[in-house]
Amino acid sequence: IDRVRKLMDKALATTNVHEADAFSRKAAELVARHRIDPAALADRHDDDLAVHEISLGRGAYVRARLALLTAVADAHDARVVFGATPGGTVAYVAGHSSDLDVVEVMYTSLHAQAASRMSAERRATAAATQRYRRSFLFGFAERVGQALADVRRVAEATSMSDSTGGATSTTLARLERGQRVDAFVEQRF
Repeated sequence: IDRVRKLMDKALATTNVHEADAFSRKAAELVARHRIDPAALADRHDDDLAVHEISLGRGAYVRARLALLTAVADAHDARVVFGATPGGTVAYVAGHSSDLDVVEVMYTSLHAQAASRMSAERRATAAATQRYRRSFLFGFAERVGQALADVRRVAEATSMSDSTGGATSTTLARLERGQRVDAFVEQRF
């Protein structure tokens, strides 16, 4: 998680969009490789299920922030449930503790990257600027979701080709983890 955090910090610190994307993709690759490693899956068998609360605030960009959080959570086998509170919208992200830490780090950094890109955009009117920024954030969330899914597919394919018979057990272990999360969410919410 420290290496992922450092890569995401580098992505946030750069003003070059392509460098930021490269750092974010590298962090996603690191997470994907670690998540499907058979030894790591075996070690995380007792990984606790938990729920993290992430405030999405209020205003015009809440649904787009939720789309970004959901894209990151889906890629890490976490589930998102949201609700309105007096302080604004809150997302409840459920999953294994180790996955939730990664989701939180990646979402926070990706949201900050998107926010800095959005703040640089201005249109003729305030309403047009808001519409553009909201649209941008939805598009950003979609792109992030696709990139994370691509990275995961490549990591899984590499793991399958490198493995000699352990691919089936790795796939089953990942499925079992996902089923435990689904059962936990159903019970909790």
